[in-house]
Amino acid sequence: MHKIARELVVNHVKDMIIESTKTLDKSIVDSLFLAKDQEENPLAKSVLEKIIKNQEIAKTEDIPLCQDTGIVVCFVEVGRDLHFDYDLRHAINEGVSKGYIEGFLRKSIVSHPLKRVNTQDNTPAVIHFDFISGKQLIIHLAPKGGGSENMSTLKMLSPADGRQGIIDFVLKSIKDAGGKPCPPLIVGVGIGGNFEYVAELAKKAIFRPLSDVSPIMEDRLLEEELLEKINALDVGPMGLGGKTTALAVKVNSAACHIASLPVAVNLQCHSARKSEVILIGTQA
Repeated sequence: MHKIARELVVNHVKDMIIESTKTLDKSIVDSLFLAKDQEENPLAKSVLEKIIKNQEIAKTEDIPLCQDTGIVVCFVEVGRDLHFDYDLRHAINEGVSKGYIEGFLRKSIVSHPLKRVNTQDNTPAVIHFDFISGKQLIIHLAPKGGGSENMSTLKMLSPADGRQGIIDFVLKSIKDAGGKPCPPLIVGVGIGGNFEYVAELAKKAIFRPLSDVSPIMEDRLLEEELLEKINALDVGPMGLGGKTTALAVKVNSAACHIASLPVAVNLQCHSARKSEVILIGTQA
């Protein structure tokens, strides 16, 4: 039996919140530079230059990349050899609370969707748990902006709609969203499962490394085709035209019912903030 101290979880989550809201991953920055160099539309190139400048200012001046510091989404992998004598969900939320308060970050969460009373510390986070072998606790965390989340979509297609139906739905979602989700985007696509699981598949997709490809050939080919077709829509950076609407498309799939073809599209804005930590339990 192995344990991880509650304080360790709280402090790591707090630090991840503060750091991720102010710093873009190098792979994202490199991709933005590449897109700027390849962009032919002068306005689009100018917008990309400003996005790159924005992340430089955020980094050097230690300020948030965006005024919307998001709703926190966590995918947590829990080793089966770990034992917790505390509520792990509460510990993660305490770390979120400390991060937003001590980091002087905007608090955007309301306790009820109709009453709209702010919780004052950006909790609760949306937390998904999974179990893995061993004694590791892996926390994947993303402060997810409201603008891009609002433009995410889900549809229960008919199996007869097939591959082309999926492509048509994704392209329509991107076209309808326009500049509202603040492109260039990372597009997470979920296929299969059922109504609630397909949305989780799409959300998990935006956590994937920018450079990876799906190990499933059907999904990989779909990623490639969708990226090409999305960037041909002329939505462009911030919706002002150009060939850089998406930096990447990630497709996750799962088994589904014979009568169903669920599809979800989760959009991540160019301020693609995320962080990960691996904690290893010690012998109790």
